[in-house]
Amino acid sequence: MTTEIDIDRFARHLVLKEIGGPGQQALARTHIAIVGAGGLGAPAALYLAAAGIGMISLIDADTVTVDNLQRQIIFRTGHIGTAKAKTGARALRALNPGTKVKSIIKALDKENAKRLIGKADLVMDGCDNYETRYAVNEACLASGKPLISGAVGRWDGQVSLFNARPDAPCYRCWVPQTPPDAETCARVGVVGALTGVIGSMMALEAIKHICGAGQTLDGRIHLFDGLSMESRTVRLDKDPACPACGEAG
Repeated sequence: MTTEIDIDRFARHLVLKEIGGPGQQALARTHIAIVGAGGLGAPAALYLAAAGIGMISLIDADTVTVDNLQRQIIFRTGHIGTAKAKTGARALRALNPGTKVKSIIKALDKENAKRLIGKADLVMDGCDNYETRYAVNEACLASGKPLISGAVGRWDGQVSLFNARPDAPCYRCWVPQTPPDAETCARVGVVGALTGVIGSMMALEAIKHICGAGQTLDGRIHLFDGLSMESRTVRLDKDPACPACGEAG
C-alpha cells in the first residue's frame, strides 16, 4: 500500500496541523472494513475514499432497490438491481483511484465475520440489525480491532467508537441484548439526510482515530436529534457483566 502523498488532492488536509503529512500517510496505510453499503455506509465510504484511505473492504450482500435511493447516495437510478458492494466499489474508485477497494458480496454473520473483516485495521458498522451488529462486535473483540458503530431511525442517530483499547467498552456494553421493541428503518422510516449526517460523523471519527486528532468518541456515545437539532454525548464505561467483553463473556 503506497504512502506517497498526492499534494494537490489532499492540500486541505496537509495544512491542518492535526493531519499534515504524517496523518495523510497514516490514512494511506490504513485498511477499513465497512459493514453495510447502505444509508450509513454510503456517505462514510465516500468521505473515507475522498480522504485518502489506503484500502476499503465494502461488505454487503444486497442489491440496489429504488427505495434505497432516498438516502444511499453512492447509488444512482441506473444502478437498481446491481450488487451494492460491487457498484459502491466502482464509485469509490472513480472518486479516488488511489484508494484500493475490495467488494465482498456476502452477508456477514457470526460464522464468517472474523474472516470477512480480515486484516482491516478498523471496522465500521452501518448495518440495520442487531444480529449483525453483535457478530461484528464479537469479531472485532476477537481480532483486537477498533469498531466505529452508527445507527439511525426516524429523525435520531448515534455514533460511537468501541474496542479502541483493552479496557474500552464494546458495543454490547451499550446494548447487551436485542431490545424487545427493536425498530427497523423499513418499518418506522428514516429521513434520508440524517443518514448523511451520521455516516459523515462515522468517517470523521475514523479520520480522527487514525491521525490521533482531537478527542474521539472512545468510551462515549454521541446522540443526535435531527428534529430539534440538539445533540448530547454520554459516557459509557466497560460493563463487567457485558455478555461479550465482561468477566462472564
